[in-house]
Amino acid sequence: MNIYEQISKNKIRTFFIIILFSFILSGFFYVVGLYFHSPRTYFLLGFAIAFVSSFGSYFWSDKLVLSSTHAHPATKEEYFDFYTVVENLSIAAGTPMPRLYVIDDPSPNAFATGRNPKHAVVCATTGLLSMMDRAELEGVIGHELSHVKNYDILLTSIVAVLVGTLALAADWISRSLWWGFGDEERENRNPLLFALLIISLILAPLAATLIQLAVSRRREYLADASGALLTRNPNELASALEKIAKYPRPVATAGAQTAHLFITNPFKDKKTRGFLVNLFNTHPPIEERIRILRSM
Repeated sequence: MNIYEQISKNKIRTFFIIILFSFILSGFFYVVGLYFHSPRTYFLLGFAIAFVSSFGSYFWSDKLVLSSTHAHPATKEEYFDFYTVVENLSIAAGTPMPRLYVIDDPSPNAFATGRNPKHAVVCATTGLLSMMDRAELEGVIGHELSHVKNYDILLTSIVAVLVGTLALAADWISRSLWWGFGDEERENRNPLLFALLIISLILAPLAATLIQLAVSRRREYLADASGALLTRNPNELASALEKIAKYPRPVATAGAQTAHLFITNPFKDKKTRGFLVNLFNTHPPIEERIRILRSM
């Protein structure tokens, strides 16, 4: 698959994800409506929330992600190496210079976001900028610019917002039930509908999370390869990944809805194996990524 086919498929996946998310959220609210004897009203509410979230995530997902991670703009004067590395590699990649942001956090990590190369953002933690030498930083930036060029940023940024929206909706309904919303009519409700509601509260966020993880893992191998091709130095990216993997602390401002954006898992999960563990990993095993890079 060439780069143009990858870009085209990512654009198609984006709209497919939006449609699938709208179906899940609307269906979730329909089940809630069955329990509260108003399925049509709740279905329309869910559809409206899905529409607004999808529209908003397309145009403002980068701002929401940057806000949630407490990132701030990076200036050339303060972060000279960061700025010039991105500037040079953007020219080499044939993409516009993205906006640069920094997260004040000692844990080394980075991500890219935005809806297209003209509206892209590359963000790094202060820990990454202080820990990497210039060649290793080039490896990390090459990886992130590959996400930009491949239009991965459109897909993953929208997924981050939509998954967060569904999680908030499920949390809102859960809290309403916990605090007894509608208790005065509970005796008139079918207990099977209550069971269906509880199952939906569990399965809807789970389905959204699995979509999020499925979208993110395969992209990392492609971005590693594309970044190595851009810099012509896969060993430096492998070295950067090793340094990131060895740092024990997580990124404090990373959340479940944004974890898949980062170059490696920002939560620093323990090294474990097994089908269920791998199913819920936001990234492929970093050891395997390093091995592949070292073999190039």
